[in-house]
Amino acid sequence: MDPRIETINRLADIIKERIHGLQPVLGIVLGSGLGKLADIIQDPIVIPYRELPDFPVSTAVGHKGNFIVGTLGGKTVIAMQGRIHYYEGYGMDQVVLPIRVMIRVGIKTLIVSNAAGGTNLGYHVGDLMIIKDHINLLPNPLIGPNIDELGPRFPDMTRPYDPALIKLALKLASELGYPLHQGVYVGGTGPSYETPAEYKYFRSIGGDAVGMSTIPEVITARHAGVPVFGISVITNEAHDDYADDYVNDGDDVVNAANAAADKMSRLIEKMIETL
Repeated sequence: MDPRIETINRLADIIKERIHGLQPVLGIVLGSGLGKLADIIQDPIVIPYRELPDFPVSTAVGHKGNFIVGTLGGKTVIAMQGRIHYYEGYGMDQVVLPIRVMIRVGIKTLIVSNAAGGTNLGYHVGDLMIIKDHINLLPNPLIGPNIDELGPRFPDMTRPYDPALIKLALKLASELGYPLHQGVYVGGTGPSYETPAEYKYFRSIGGDAVGMSTIPEVITARHAGVPVFGISVITNEAHDDYADDYVNDGDDVVNAANAAADKMSRLIEKMIETL
């Protein structure tokens, strides 16, 4: 057996034992400053990443590093309160290991969220953007020998973000009175923030927002045939006409994400109720 499958199975078995027969049907990845959604999960069972053998530990600002299993929107969910990033020094197999473990635990849908810089000149701090497509500048997590039992060698990425889930989010956001953008997310390695010239380049190639995560998780889920919904909180205006004293600051990004987290949390909860 492929040692990667052995690791996935072992971790999934540990989680199943810890959650006492609960069956999560939906996985959620909570990005920088967006762990607030975890606070409304009912009857939570918290599993710190540090308690799982051979599991990567999240070190990024605003990422607590827990799996949380409980009820949200009337469904049993498993949420990642903090993700794993390539820039933390982990290989791609480790970056996407949590997604593969959640799939093995039994999720049927994946929701991913992130904090992103708005390269689109019409985007402002606190806006929410549905991810309708992406441009990947990170290493592809499927490089190397394919794990055939997880998915095909060359998975289709024509619709990486599920059209039905996007349609549902737009409907519910309209009912809630939440304006939503729909845009293209550009994923880079980080951890340095991008230069003004890079922001201009991303905008010129069709990118509306830029970040340092998410896309490897989406590729992994689609490889396994799991539908994905993605949403970004715009935490800074990633333009190229800054004042002379402007700086991008990580704490400001987390604070902006926290300020928008209530809207995002309510929207996701309503989506789960409806699914």
